[in-house]
Amino acid sequence: MPENTPHPPQPQPWESGWTPDTSRAPGTRRLWLAGALAVATVAACVTAIAVTDSAPRQQTTPPVTGAPVDDGPGLLSFVSPSASTPAPPKGKAAMSSVTPSVTASSASTDTAGSTPEPAKSRPPHRSSPKPAADRRSVRSLNYPDRYWHIAGDYVKLDPVGSPSARSAATFRLVKGLSDARCYSFATAGGDYLRHRGFLLRAEHDDGSRLFRQDATFCPRTSSFTGATMLESVNYPGRFLRHQNFQVRLDPYQNTDLYRADSAFLLVDGLA
Repeated sequence: MPENTPHPPQPQPWESGWTPDTSRAPGTRRLWLAGALAVATVAACVTAIAVTDSAPRQQTTPPVTGAPVDDGPGLLSFVSPSASTPAPPKGKAAMSSVTPSVTASSASTDTAGSTPEPAKSRPPHRSSPKPAADRRSVRSLNYPDRYWHIAGDYVKLDPVGSPSARSAATFRLVKGLSDARCYSFATAGGDYLRHRGFLLRAEHDDGSRLFRQDATFCPRTSSFTGATMLESVNYPGRFLRHQNFQVRLDPYQNTDLYRADSAFLLVDGLA
């Protein structure tokens, strides 16, 4: 049998005079310490929350006023729209109307239900000076023996020899009825030359705005020395020219024939 190792005798409580405290349960001191620590922690948290709530909150993120802008992979930023962006222009920007302005009540029209197209090209010319005398005849450049001549109600390009023919080929040149910078041609009987149906004719002034425009032609310098081209004031790009010896209003054409047919010489009156 193994031998038991003897242990030194342990001091007994009654031998040292110490006796256990039986007035409280074991571990009470630890519980009080833990409770005090918990109370202190709760108080600190409450104080921190109160201080945080009382501090002014500052907005660090700018308000979103525009569309997001992609600054790179994973980055989005917002930009404010420019306050100086001009409003879109109203109506048709960059386009000019070529339709002549006429009164709706007028019964005189140049086309049946259609608006003539303007000329796509214009001759490079400048205004021609007005002649000094007011009694003028209009001679063709490429038919120098023919003049504007009233035949019936229309203006033809005819040779003139008799006194009556010379009188019918003489007009009083006055300031334009619609534009004082341009010309109007008055007849001996008090009528005016105006275009209607794109044909030049002599008619009585009815006092309408349309008549004044139809009877006004602006002088333009021709490519031929000393000659004049006459452009309609209410149909820009259309000039008086003769065709089959009929004086009419046609769109400009970049041809030698058109330039010759629309070149006229304002000469002294034949009568």
